[in-house]
Amino acid sequence: MNQAQTEAPLKTKFRGSRDVLLPKAIDEPELGWRVLITLNAFRLLISTALLLLFAIGSDPHFFGDSKPTLFAGTVAGYLVFAILSAVSLRQQWVPRVALAVTQLLVDIVAIVILMHASGGISSGLGGLLIIFIGAASLVIPMIVSATLAAIATFFILGEQLYTQLSDLNTMANYPAAGILSGVIFALALATQPLARRIRASEALARQFGVDLKNLSELNEYIVQHLRESIVVVDTNDAIRLINSSAMQLLGAEAAPPGTPLGDVTAALADYIQTWREDLSLSSHPELTLITKGDNVRITAHLAPLGKDGQRRGPILVFLEDVSQLNERVQQSKLASLGRLSASIAHEIRNPVGAMSHAAQLLGESSGLTDDDIRLTEIIQSHSSRVSHIIDNVLQLSRRESSRPERLALKDWLKDFASEFERTLELQEGELTVGDLPQDLEGRMDRSHLRQVLWNLCDNAVKYASETGGIMVEINGGRLTGQGRPYIDVLDCGLGVDQATADKIFEPFFTARSGGTGLGLYISRELCELNRATLLYLDRPGGGSIFRIVFADPDRWEAQDT
Repeated sequence: MNQAQTEAPLKTKFRGSRDVLLPKAIDEPELGWRVLITLNAFRLLISTALLLLFAIGSDPHFFGDSKPTLFAGTVAGYLVFAILSAVSLRQQWVPRVALAVTQLLVDIVAIVILMHASGGISSGLGGLLIIFIGAASLVIPMIVSATLAAIATFFILGEQLYTQLSDLNTMANYPAAGILSGVIFALALATQPLARRIRASEALARQFGVDLKNLSELNEYIVQHLRESIVVVDTNDAIRLINSSAMQLLGAEAAPPGTPLGDVTAALADYIQTWREDLSLSSHPELTLITKGDNVRITAHLAPLGKDGQRRGPILVFLEDVSQLNERVQQSKLASLGRLSASIAHEIRNPVGAMSHAAQLLGESSGLTDDDIRLTEIIQSHSSRVSHIIDNVLQLSRRESSRPERLALKDWLKDFASEFERTLELQEGELTVGDLPQDLEGRMDRSHLRQVLWNLCDNAVKYASETGGIMVEINGGRLTGQGRPYIDVLDCGLGVDQATADKIFEPFFTARSGGTGLGLYISRELCELNRATLLYLDRPGGGSIFRIVFADPDRWEAQDT
């Protein structure tokens, strides 16, 4: 995937929120709807409380004592209107401003009527208009708010005038009505700047929320698509974050937050628990793991996230496939071996060739005794062995690069087995190839894989012959969890004890006389040069298994092309 293809989904998913969302956030009506919903809840509370006070009150009533019937009918209708308003607000059937104006007009009419039925301005019910008009002014334009405040003023003063004209014995309280009207009008005008500041603050807060959400999504996207494998565990060693690369490396199908680390990899969980207790261990230890059933070597790097590097807190774990580290080490080894092999070629090869040639000429002499002939044979045998060692070292030093390619392993192994049988003149059934999946593919240099597999099969034939019969099997498949392809070479020999198994891949180590001790070492080096891994496994029932675990073909193909 090229850079343009990678950036395209990022631009779609994380486009500039400040350019796209901020204008929408300023005009966003959510604040207005929340104010109206809160105001209607207050309307429901007031109408219900007034109705209950009227229903359970004594005679005369605390409210509605002047005109009980008018009061009861009005408050009941007001309650029904509040219920219908709640439904309308939930469904948003009516535009916000139109609904706010309608509700406020009903509030003015209903409260003035309730105030009139309860004895006028002295009942105190008129003060409810301050709340309704002040709150509604937060969501409606200033000119509309001022108009509604003027209407409320006319209604309040009109109620006083009507009371005085209908009952000449009742004195109207125009000063109180005027003060209430003035407060309502002033509040309606003063609320507008506050409303603008509230809307601007909410838009800014919403924008920050959008930015944080986008940043969180971007961080999650980056973490999940990193090549590096990352795991974060909390103080209880429960997984809080794990990216897809780590799940694939550990062979975990799913590890949601809160999953105990031990359920995914018991070895790593046990090590972390010990590392928390043992303060003598390094703050950044390395632990080589073999995941359950996968036999893939992994290195873990632990970094505490707590204050002052406290190990009791959360831990960030970096996981790496050892084959990647070994690849870098391999380059250094090859450089050193190149210089060494050049010295060997000049300083040893020519003298050894001269000794071998001299021994050959000496062996052709007619006056040699049997002991002399035996000595010349020893010289020729060991000269040949030294020459073979030099050839192996030179061959390894020349492996400075590889040309990996996708190989259909099933067909390739059949051709290899046929060639191997003809060369070593094996009998039918002494070398068998298992039933591999048809779509099984490995990614490796063709010549390198042939050399490695030839060496493994040759060793298997030699060790199997020691038990009185030759039976070599070649099988393959995919690792559980990771899905990485592998090839197994199985023999029915005596096997390898644990002490020897730890050394068989070391250079010049051999448990047999006549061997160079470089075959398995070169095989592993060639595997690691192709991002593959060569492992030794005990075979149940006796014998040995040498497993070649290939690199993920899809993961590295784009990087190498």
